[in-house]
Amino acid sequence: MSIGIVSAAYIAAAILFILSLGGLSGQESAKRAVWYGIVGMALAVAATVFGPGMGNYLVVVVMIAIGAFIGNMVAGKVEMTEMPQLVAALHSFVGLAAVFIGFNADIEMSRVAEMKASLSPSLNAEGMMAALHDMGLAGFAEKVAHKTQVELNILKVEVFLGVFIGAVTFTGSVIAFGKLAGKVTSKAEKLPGGHALNAGAALLSIVLLIMYMNGAGSWTLYAMTLLAFFIGYHLIMGIGGADMPVVVSMLNSYSGWAAAAIGFSLGNDLLIVTGALVGSSGAILSYIMCKAMNRSFVSVILGGFGNTTGPAMEVEGEQVAIDSDGVAAALEEADSVIIVPGYGMAVAQAQGSVSELTRRLRGKGKEVRFAIHPVAGRLPGHMNVLLAEAKVPYDIVMEMDEINEDFPQTDVVIVIGSNDIVNPAAQEDPNSPIAGMPVLEVWKAKQVFVSKRGQGTGYSGIENPLFYKENTRMFYGDAKKSLDELLTKIT
Repeated sequence: MSIGIVSAAYIAAAILFILSLGGLSGQESAKRAVWYGIVGMALAVAATVFGPGMGNYLVVVVMIAIGAFIGNMVAGKVEMTEMPQLVAALHSFVGLAAVFIGFNADIEMSRVAEMKASLSPSLNAEGMMAALHDMGLAGFAEKVAHKTQVELNILKVEVFLGVFIGAVTFTGSVIAFGKLAGKVTSKAEKLPGGHALNAGAALLSIVLLIMYMNGAGSWTLYAMTLLAFFIGYHLIMGIGGADMPVVVSMLNSYSGWAAAAIGFSLGNDLLIVTGALVGSSGAILSYIMCKAMNRSFVSVILGGFGNTTGPAMEVEGEQVAIDSDGVAAALEEADSVIIVPGYGMAVAQAQGSVSELTRRLRGKGKEVRFAIHPVAGRLPGHMNVLLAEAKVPYDIVMEMDEINEDFPQTDVVIVIGSNDIVNPAAQEDPNSPIAGMPVLEVWKAKQVFVSKRGQGTGYSGIENPLFYKENTRMFYGDAKKSLDELLTKIT
């Protein structure tokens, strides 16, 4: 495949990626947007594999086959509730790939330098290249051999940055996966020294970069990688479970910048464009989510938020339970209903039952809408995807800013598996880990029913005063079973 065809394929793939990102901004166009991305990636892979300078096709084909098999197997087994941790895991692969590619680039630079040193200094540039070609130099190594000293210095910076970002992304994503999967504590934890340790590791990495540029050797690159692994681990360990949706988005951005940096190292224009698209879109999404949670964007990057600043406010009262008959009676009398879905709905796979409840209530002439917080669930857009999957009409799914003022005029609010996004402590308790975070003000409605498994504090471990308010009743039990029982009372 000629370089012209490869360039045309890269341009087409880049356009498809842009269309994919643009289409994902709306539920109606999301399905088409996913196909744009699939076709774009297939085109990019084909153009790269069959482009000039490629070799070892047997290894490439075997690796693609193994990757395709594993990807297909994982996609078939992973539940929608496990999507957040799957995304975090995939980010870790991008980071680790960046690290390996950076190591390989460093090895190739060292190999080319040794080969050049073994040649006679009397050879001119053309003679040296011919000799290197006779010695088996090809592919990326051949590109390195053509570079001037200034270009090699730039390449070293690109490799160093790519490995650094990739290493931070790798360990950060592994810890994010562990927190989301419940394998690592969801509490924000840091070693003694906190931010000073991260700052020290970053400054030492800069020192190692200077040494690397001055020919100290590859050990500086490997030492920096260990420091970056620590930074990624420590940053994400310092973030509380309530803020994990922002972390997933942030790591998405990191993985994009790692890919872009490696794209510069390899001279691959499409990798640069794709990495920049992922990095910038992830950063923008992180910023939007930080605004939605009233967090500082800088504090997200540095980590260490999600902790309490003092003793939490004591919650008074008791949780009052209600059965399906009581909920059904309240719904029969209500004219307006708002449903607030959360991660608990996803765990119980209750979206189908929620959709059926919505259909029946609307059939009785009642106004039913959904209130979606920007960080509902553990992944941006998690609840929107679940509701779309259950065929809930798009036009009744409202964002927080669109519906928050309507709660005082609402007869019944049904909260299904949510905690932090409906927690009044965000407004009432300055010592709460979510203090200042905009929340859905469901407690202002006339009646609130909370579908919840038990009396625990949930994933983030934050107590919720909503459960103890006079107008709140707890609809205990598995969300799907509880809703299915409720459906038998509403015909």
